[in-house]
Amino acid sequence: MGARPRRRRAPAAAAATAAAAPGPLGALLAAALLAAAGAQQSATVANPVSGASLDLLPHFQLEPEDVYIVKNKAVSLACRATPATQIYFKCNGEWVHQGDHITQHSTDRSTGLPVMEVRIEVTRQQVEKIFGLEEYWCQCVAWSSSGTTKSQKAFVRIAYLRKNFEQEPTAREVSIEQGIVLPCRPPEGIPPAEVEWLRNEELVDPALDANVYVTPEHSLVLRQARLADTANYTCVAKNIVARRRSASAAITVYVDGAWSEWSKWSVCGAECTHWRSRECSEPAPRNGGRDCHGPELDTRNCTSELCSRAAPGAEDVALYVGLVAVAVCLVLLLLVGVLVYCRKKGGLDADVADSSILTAGFQPVSIKPSKADNPNLLTIQPDLSTTTMTYQGSLCPRQDGPAKLQLPNGHLLSPLGAGRHTLHHSSPAAEGADFMARLSTQSYFRSLPRGTTNMAYGTFNFLGGRLMIPNTGISLLIPPDAIPRGKIYEVYLTLHKQEEVRLPLAGCQTLLSPIVSCGPPGVLLTRPAILAMGHCVEASAENWSIRLKKQSCEGTWEDVLQLGAEPCTELYYCQLEAQACYIFTEQLGRFALVGESLSMAASKRLKLVLFAPAACPSLEYNIRVYCLSDTQDVLKEVIQLEKQLGGQLIGAPRVLHFKDSYHNLRLSIHDMPSSLWKSKLLASYQEIPFYHIWSGLQPFLHCTFTLERLSPSTCELACKIWVWQVEGDGQSFTVNFNIAKDTRFSDWLVPDSEVGAPALVGPSAFKIPFLIRQKIISSLDPPGTRGADWRILAQKLNLDSHLSFFASKPSPTAMILNLWEARHFPNGNLSQLAAAVAEVGKQDGALFSEAEC
Repeated sequence: MGARPRRRRAPAAAAATAAAAPGPLGALLAAALLAAAGAQQSATVANPVSGASLDLLPHFQLEPEDVYIVKNKAVSLACRATPATQIYFKCNGEWVHQGDHITQHSTDRSTGLPVMEVRIEVTRQQVEKIFGLEEYWCQCVAWSSSGTTKSQKAFVRIAYLRKNFEQEPTAREVSIEQGIVLPCRPPEGIPPAEVEWLRNEELVDPALDANVYVTPEHSLVLRQARLADTANYTCVAKNIVARRRSASAAITVYVDGAWSEWSKWSVCGAECTHWRSRECSEPAPRNGGRDCHGPELDTRNCTSELCSRAAPGAEDVALYVGLVAVAVCLVLLLLVGVLVYCRKKGGLDADVADSSILTAGFQPVSIKPSKADNPNLLTIQPDLSTTTMTYQGSLCPRQDGPAKLQLPNGHLLSPLGAGRHTLHHSSPAAEGADFMARLSTQSYFRSLPRGTTNMAYGTFNFLGGRLMIPNTGISLLIPPDAIPRGKIYEVYLTLHKQEEVRLPLAGCQTLLSPIVSCGPPGVLLTRPAILAMGHCVEASAENWSIRLKKQSCEGTWEDVLQLGAEPCTELYYCQLEAQACYIFTEQLGRFALVGESLSMAASKRLKLVLFAPAACPSLEYNIRVYCLSDTQDVLKEVIQLEKQLGGQLIGAPRVLHFKDSYHNLRLSIHDMPSSLWKSKLLASYQEIPFYHIWSGLQPFLHCTFTLERLSPSTCELACKIWVWQVEGDGQSFTVNFNIAKDTRFSDWLVPDSEVGAPALVGPSAFKIPFLIRQKIISSLDPPGTRGADWRILAQKLNLDSHLSFFASKPSPTAMILNLWEARHFPNGNLSQLAAAVAEVGKQDGALFSEAEC
């Protein structure tokens, strides 16, 4: 009877303990426990079993377990205890608010004890608040009349899986029966990634193949290489967040050839010899294995040197003596001829030297270059002193001559003096010689490497002009008055090969355009020039961050503009269109467009082009599939390369959208008539690694399919070539042509030349006549009373997204017309521009009639 009062006092003690709990929760728990205690005391007499339960501590039937938050989905933690009067969660030492608990009461049917189950939700934001300080954990605390019980701690972690493998398998060639170890260290992730291996896209199961096992470090081990193990192997890492694939490693198992046993000796022949043979067939070389070394035939004397061959007869000796005599005579005649020639040549030289006095009246006239101490003495000088000027032809239509012209870094000529000057015209040859004479006086001259096809250059003054590199989509527009009056600049435009210029890329960055230089750098421009070049990006603000990079004088690349953001300087601006960009710049230099993907949906355009030999003298036939950045300059380079290789186009080029999904590009060939052709490809497909394509720094990536005709008379080739990105876009080529005479696609190998010369100077470089241009500018630059000014013109030409840039310039209308010239030369439609001006209401559109232009 003495124990019963202590049992009655237990609820009060529990209530006191609950009241000591931190915060307002303690008072709430104390009240709840006291109420439960009264109910339990009244039930003691009625139900002895229930009364006995008051001495029990809570027992957890369900405890919270470790969970992972995937992306932004909240997770749920639950616990269940009996007998329990209250259950609360505590996370990282702090009580969870009562309102965040979801409570459910029930009764255990077997014992009749009360059961309580509580749930809470944990969000990503709650975990990120303490991320990096400690791990986020939660546990349950359950109360009964006898005391409290704590559950195990459950840790809540944010799940992720990095994109890059720490180590990827690499391609290898191994001998048969040699062991192979393919390493794979998966990307870092929580929870740690599980690893599986694919052989030609089929799962490798060590349980089904005793020759294969996977180490605890995830390496794939082939105990003894077999011919059937020749395949593409891919390491796949996955967890609850994502699935990543490594670059595929091509494993080739080869067999070195070995000799068979020697055959029996043959019968002794008439020349006292017999022979034996062997074959390189045990085994025969396969998959590129080494051939057998040593003789295939062995010959020996079969009579132990007792049988000797007949000695040569007298007729043979006479023949040999005659041949030696003829050779000696020929050598003597050759020596005599050389001596006679040398004497005649010596006499002729003497005669010329002695008769030099006869040619004294025909000495060439020496042309003296301009003096270095007189910088204002110009060979080509424009007339700037009069109010009118007649322009005729190009100031400098450069022609490729025997001497390579080199450019200075600064402007070519110094400012003009106050005297009167005249603009002279000369032939291209004389102009080239005169240009070299001027260059010889420049102290700051520095040569610039250039090619004949990837460079354009010319001499420009205040009238402006245009430089174009044919068939590349690259041009430089120098607007009127961009060059100060009184100055003449020698300007160049160069397309660089990517292997010649080192452009550092970091992270997910990729090259989206060619690398182009225009110069000389440091010249003074009073209006922005417009550099036009192609790009290969499928631009969208949510998928891409695109930057314009410029190389500084020290050689480092700097971000000068981020597209879509407010420009940090008024020196640069970029209009990005579907396939080309137009860069406004007041400082010439070296530029490139670089993008950084913001999501796996970001994509670049690839141009897929198929080439094959125009002539096929052997049974082998190669099909080359190029995967190029979709810009005109890269296609031009490949066409020139294939011309040198004697290649022909065998299908119309296709465009493929290549995503930043870290998946490789695969190529395969199918549906060849097996009775006429066979493929030498060992695996079912070829693969180009993702990073080789995504960086954009390897311009001529291609795969070659080597086919073999079973008969020399076979000329018809029919097959399908598939090119696709794993889990992405793909293209299919249907090839059906005659390899001997089919030239359906030969026109692609001769791109249409761009209209005009690489350098156009003055009015010939512009579609809009100069006087009409000035009328439009003077009419639309001032603000209109009804808003009919340059803003409406920009809207009509779909350029209203650039109003802030146009407004920052002294003449917004001039900027709009300059951009129109850069976008529409040489095939621009002046009638459409005239209609847009007429709709503004400030200028009569009839001024732009094609007849007047």
